[in-house]
Amino acid sequence: MSRTLIIVVVIAIALGMYGCSSYNGLVEKDTKVENSWANVQTQYQRRADLIPNLVRTVQGAANFEKSTLTAVIQARANATGINLNADQLTPENIQKFQAAQDQLSGSLSRLLAVAESYPQLRATQNFSELQAQLEGTENRITVARNDFNGVATSYNQSVRSFPNNIFAGIFGFARKGLFEASKAAQNAPTVQF
Repeated sequence: MSRTLIIVVVIAIALGMYGCSSYNGLVEKDTKVENSWANVQTQYQRRADLIPNLVRTVQGAANFEKSTLTAVIQARANATGINLNADQLTPENIQKFQAAQDQLSGSLSRLLAVAESYPQLRATQNFSELQAQLEGTENRITVARNDFNGVATSYNQSVRSFPNNIFAGIFGFARKGLFEASKAAQNAPTVQF
């Protein structure tokens, strides 16, 4: 064998090994994104499962605003109607998912705010427990979203970094979307005394 052929074979083997290592690294990070996304979905599902109990508890209050309950029920239906798999986590799909979840969060906030004017409702133990569970779930959602953003950012950096971007393009690894603050959170509330 000639020396040139040996050099070409060694370079081809080195590139092949680097390609395998790069591919395996991208698979590992993609799997972490999938796992983190599953955790986000679990927390949103927990919230969705609590809502019917909360609505039933609130419906028991006399003269409770039906439009508020209807808005919560409709927002829950919209939020649970968007199902994304880990391979569908494009920035556009994440925005749609987040918008539906933000609508549900807003409806829940209005429901809890209106419930404040019903002392007999606030006094019930079931309502207090459900409210505490929802607050805890909202905190879990925030943690899960932050964890997802961290894992997805690491994945996106790998997909975009040279020379991984070459292998990512060849093997179909695309950037994942991230959760962002809602548009309503961009405006600070006005406080008047």
